[in-house]
Amino acid sequence: MVNRQITADRETTLPLDDLTALRDHLLEQRLFREAQLQQLAGATAPGAHLDRQAASHREVHVKLADAARMVLADVEAALKRMDQGTYGVCHLCRKPIDHARLAIVPQARYCARCQHVREDGL
Repeated sequence: MVNRQITADRETTLPLDDLTALRDHLLEQRLFREAQLQQLAGATAPGAHLDRQAASHREVHVKLADAARMVLADVEAALKRMDQGTYGVCHLCRKPIDHARLAIVPQARYCARCQHVREDGL
């Protein structure tokens, strides 16, 4: 069975099994990031006295939490695109994102070519 999605003037197809596996992966990622944020929140609770090493650890935890929140937002956005039927379509060129890329980065918003262009600032 194939899930057909109409987006703008393009139709993309993702086999239903692939879409289900990708959704499962995203849901696992969401649980992991939520647990990670809870753990980091406990580790970064402000203390009465912070020595230099403790302050350094706190800074690392804050940066890790920021990164986890960013990934969690990307995961939530990907799940929303799935619900809307626009998942798997590049936000720039509107072409389908390669299945192999989605298997590695299921929250990907861009195809590999457009991601490379964005990172290079071209």
